[in-house]
Amino acid sequence: MGVLSNVKGFGFLAGLCYYIYVVLTRIVTSFSEVNQMLPEKTLEKIGVLYGVESVGVIVEKLEGLLGRYGDLRKPGGEQFLSEKDIFLITYADSLRRRGSSPLQCLNSFVGDYLKELVSIVHLLPCFPYSSDDGFSVIDYRAINPECGSWSDVAALAENVDLCFDLVLNHVSAGSDYFKGFLAGDPKYQDFFIALDPGTDTSSVLRPRTSELLHRFETAAGEKWCWTTFSADQLDFNFSNPEVLLEVLDILLLYVSRGGRMVRLDAIAYLWKELGTSCAHLPQTHLVVQLMRDIVEMAAPGFLLLTETNVPHQDNISYFGDGSNEAQVVYNFSLPPLVLYSIVSGDASYLSRWADSIRPVSSETTFLNFTASHDGIGVRPVADILPAEEFGKLVERASENGGAVSYKNDQDGQPIPYELNINYFDALNGPGLLGDERIAIDRFMLSQSIPLALMGMPAVYIHSLLGSRNWSVGVEQTGQARSINREKLDMEQVEKQLNDPAALRAKIFSRYDHLLKLRCQQKAFHPLAEQKIHFLDERCFAVQRSDIQSGSSILALHNVYPEKLILELDGDQLCGFEVNNLVDLISGRKFFPQKKHCCRVELGPFEFVWLGAE
Repeated sequence: MGVLSNVKGFGFLAGLCYYIYVVLTRIVTSFSEVNQMLPEKTLEKIGVLYGVESVGVIVEKLEGLLGRYGDLRKPGGEQFLSEKDIFLITYADSLRRRGSSPLQCLNSFVGDYLKELVSIVHLLPCFPYSSDDGFSVIDYRAINPECGSWSDVAALAENVDLCFDLVLNHVSAGSDYFKGFLAGDPKYQDFFIALDPGTDTSSVLRPRTSELLHRFETAAGEKWCWTTFSADQLDFNFSNPEVLLEVLDILLLYVSRGGRMVRLDAIAYLWKELGTSCAHLPQTHLVVQLMRDIVEMAAPGFLLLTETNVPHQDNISYFGDGSNEAQVVYNFSLPPLVLYSIVSGDASYLSRWADSIRPVSSETTFLNFTASHDGIGVRPVADILPAEEFGKLVERASENGGAVSYKNDQDGQPIPYELNINYFDALNGPGLLGDERIAIDRFMLSQSIPLALMGMPAVYIHSLLGSRNWSVGVEQTGQARSINREKLDMEQVEKQLNDPAALRAKIFSRYDHLLKLRCQQKAFHPLAEQKIHFLDERCFAVQRSDIQSGSSILALHNVYPEKLILELDGDQLCGFEVNNLVDLISGRKFFPQKKHCCRVELGPFEFVWLGAE
């Protein structure tokens, strides 16, 4: 199998092998002109992955690739993220209007409603596909005609920055790549991983309960191919450098089409090596580093976002050393911890976890979110919450009209992986607890937390628009994840947004206020300092401070269904003048009860952003 032939892991001989490789690389490249464009660090990574003897050929192709796309940098594109950057997650066809393409509809929505609210729109896979709502890509270089065209994408890029989705671990069984493999085309024979069905794959970490290998009939007979996620999603063989070159070509295409960022889907499983978990392997990290090298040459400031729904330490490993891998990683522990805090009335686990979060470098930050196109991943908190509390959290999804997805552990036993439910319903349930006002308060409290935390906030379009469980969609597709992927009629959405009594209007108006306010606060810069205050287990308190501007905000969140009174002393009010403390959201002023002490009263599920008046 090609996947095992080049790099056999980073074992006890790694240091010696790497030293020999570096020496040989320098000897080889010193007599060649292929290293004139690519830096030595890039050549070394290529050699480690594919062997010193392959460096020259691969580099020549890489230079041809870079030359074809040329300089892709944008004016101001090298600037890092700021407090004004807010990330919208959406499918290209989440909104639909008769007479226009979904992408045109989305562009109109962004222009009419989100001009001052979001700066980056993450387009979930908008390419021709065969399954999994776009994540089984047939053609990476074409826009799904049901969504629109590249010209529609270009028009959207005139209004906002774009984040494209690069599904690079696997591809559709209906793609030309896999069709070529099945037909015996020599070009594609090493694009995929075929194993004897009796191969021991028990060490491989499984994100699904489906079989790892699936049977296919090819021109050369029966073959069993590696399928991490489904029989329609064939894993690429990245030990073949031609696969890497193809993916880099697609990446640069997305940069050229107006992208500021790319999301690397399922990156954790990219490199395969039998006898290992095939997750987070050193070779996978080297591939991410190579991608960073290439885009920095073509478009300095272009951002890589890694999608790794795994425990926190594995997740942040994709920052690398803070300068050589992804600039942004999801805070995957956040959605389930926020949910648990509000439904239990206990923010202590969230506070302790948040207190452990540290900035990695001035070039990296976190993507803070509660909801997305996927469900609420719970594996990242399996080691944070006690087993009994973890179980209660999982049960809540079913109780509130959702479902639970499972994966296999190392022993082949199914364990909860993801809660498939709309976030509003996960908090409130079908009955809204009997009080819509309280339900909205609970939901907006959950949305304030990622807005206040260190990093860049990400808002899912169905959270922004106050959507509910789409149970009809689950019945239509048979897929649990459809519950939070409803396709909305824009005329109906606009009608509801213009109706002050409608749930969508109530949620959107509060979101509108929060997002506009956040963009004005230097203290919410992704790199601004963060301090967690342990005031009360019923309160999540985070203070953000921007040293350069001197601005500071203390965000207090009462996760309890009853009134909470906090006595803030000098330690909690560090950097604030007690005499001019105000809630930036409501304008409510707070006055000292005694010297250097301020009394703050929060209603059930109320939150405030305290700052200087």
